Amino acid sequence: MILARLDISTLLQAWSAGDRDAAEQLVSALYPELRRRAAARLRGERPGHTLQPTALVNEAYLRLAAQRRVAWKNREHFLAIAAQMMRRILVDHARRRKMVKRSGQWLRVSMHDDAAITESSDVDVLALDAALSRLAAFDPQKSRLVEMRYFSGMSVDETAAAMGVSPATIDREWRAARAWLQNELPHGS
Repeated sequence: MILARLDISTLLQAWSAGDRDAAEQLVSALYPELRRRAAARLRGERPGHTLQPTALVNEAYLRLAAQRRVAWKNREHFLAIAAQMMRRILVDHARRRKMVKRSGQWLRVSMHDDAAITESSDVDVLALDAALSRLAAFDPQKSRLVEMRYFSGMSVDETAAAMGVSPATIDREWRAARAWLQNELPHGS
C-alpha cells in the first residue's frame, strides 16, 4: 500500500520521536521506491558487479536507522539523507574494490537520462566523490544538489522541495554543476 505524502511525513516525525513501529511502516512504504532508485543508479555497472540494488538499499537503511539525531521533516528530506548514504556506500565499495584489486580499476556508475554529467555517461565514483568534495568547499548547495539528483535519483521537484528552492533554481544550478563537473572529472577511461 502506497502512503500519501502526509502519512510519510507523519511516520518520519514519529520515527524521529523514537517510534520503531513508524520506522517499520516507513521502510515498507518507501522500500520499493528506494530500491527502484538504487537499481537505476546501478544499471550501467560493469558486468559481474557485486553490489546489487537490494544490498545498496539495505545498507543505506541500516545507516539511516542508526541516525539518532535526525529530525525528519518530510519525504524529500529523507530521500536527501538516503542519497548521502548511497553516495558513501558506493564510494566505500569502490575504495574496497580498488584496494583488493590493486589494479587501478575504478568502480564505474552510469549516469543516464537527464542526470548525465559526462558525454560518455560513465562516471568514476571515486573521482565524482572527490570532485563533489571540492565543489562543496566553495558551493555546498550545488554539491548537495548533485548528490540528491545523482545518488538518489531525485527529480527536480523533489530536489527543490528538499532544498527549499524553486524548480527553476534547481534546473539552473544543475546545469551549472554539471558543467563544472565536466571540467573536473577525468575524461576517457
